[in-house]
Amino acid sequence: MPRAMWSGAISFGLVNIPIKLFTAVSPKDIHFHQLHDEDGVRIQQKRVCPADGKEVPYEHIVKGYEISPGQYVRIEPKELEALDPKATNSIDIESFVKLTDVDPLYFERSYYLAPDKGAGKAYALLLKAMQETKAVAIAKTVIRTKQYIVLVRPLGHALSMSTLYYADEIVAQKDIESIPENVAVNEKELAMAKQLVESLTTKFQPDKYHDEYRERVLEMIQRKAEGQEIVTQPKEAEAPRVVNLMEALEKSLAASRKGAATATRQSSEKHEPRKAGRAKAAHHPTKKRKTA
Repeated sequence: MPRAMWSGAISFGLVNIPIKLFTAVSPKDIHFHQLHDEDGVRIQQKRVCPADGKEVPYEHIVKGYEISPGQYVRIEPKELEALDPKATNSIDIESFVKLTDVDPLYFERSYYLAPDKGAGKAYALLLKAMQETKAVAIAKTVIRTKQYIVLVRPLGHALSMSTLYYADEIVAQKDIESIPENVAVNEKELAMAKQLVESLTTKFQPDKYHDEYRERVLEMIQRKAEGQEIVTQPKEAEAPRVVNLMEALEKSLAASRKGAATATRQSSEKHEPRKAGRAKAAHHPTKKRKTA
């Protein structure tokens, strides 16, 4: 059962709604430890000063910011504490916008906001108002010692909150090499590409997708734990690079149509055997047993 990681309130105007913050995601990344290959003992990380080769106790480690190669400015904990944003325990809504106005590039981490004791009615009122106006809220908050800009939006029966990156944290496209600008597009190729997009358009089904790599790694770990021998599989051949764009589009579109037709046929065939069976039984009455 998830536990609240932070408690505070949503405030907009003169309205104040006590809430609790719960993480909305649970990453399933696989983490490995470093072991000594000879005896399998886990390796320990030590903080060593390269100047004298001695291990440095934690209490003698201070923070430093590198201002040039090899030159650091020392920062004391009290100096940072003096600059910490004031913890208000409040998610202060500054404005409401349309979700389509916020590019997904800005999304960082996601959370659920649940009403605290006695706040159910006010919480439901804000949720309903945002649902019917199709609006999402841009707000500021401080969690622990960090200030965030966040987006609050209705999600099913709950309010969700996503921390956002600041504008200066987004890499400008002009700084990325090889992004084309003002490239002429062949109208026939564009029409084919649009047909291909339309033929592959469907509703997003998150349950359809699985981390296949993680599943294979866990399966391999289980087999090794059971003492099974692991045989390394050959690498798959890389897909050929596109040489003739029009030809690639035509083949892709044909494959897409063929796949759709196959799926439709398989779906209809699920019901045909039963109907055929009933029809056969109707035209072939049961034979009478011979009498002696």
